[in-house]
Amino acid sequence: MAGTKKLEPRIKRKQRIRKKISGTPERPRLCVYRSLNHIYAQLIDDEKGHTICSASTLEKSLSADLKSLKSKEAAQIIGKTIAERALKLGVEKVVFDRNGYLYHGRVKVLADAAREAGLKF
Repeated sequence: MAGTKKLEPRIKRKQRIRKKISGTPERPRLCVYRSLNHIYAQLIDDEKGHTICSASTLEKSLSADLKSLKSKEAAQIIGKTIAERALKLGVEKVVFDRNGYLYHGRVKVLADAAREAGLKF
């Protein structure tokens, strides 16, 4: 399988990161996953093992607006959306989990948009 050679280093980086960070009810983990076409963000409480809230480019309420946008612009909207949903639930501070991805491109745009919308990390 050709994809596993590219995936293995990311999985190792992910495990190295996850050893050091975890989400709590007061400060959940903002986990980002990006596929080739979509981007997903979740706030996770690792103590309970629950997802507090999430946002992705696949949501029906957002997908109509995101169809004509480029991937970085869509990531920016997802960052703002996850921040707004978190603030509605009373979550201001989070721990950022880039999930083994390099901090550039869509991951960086999502993080910057979440910061601008009011999340602190």
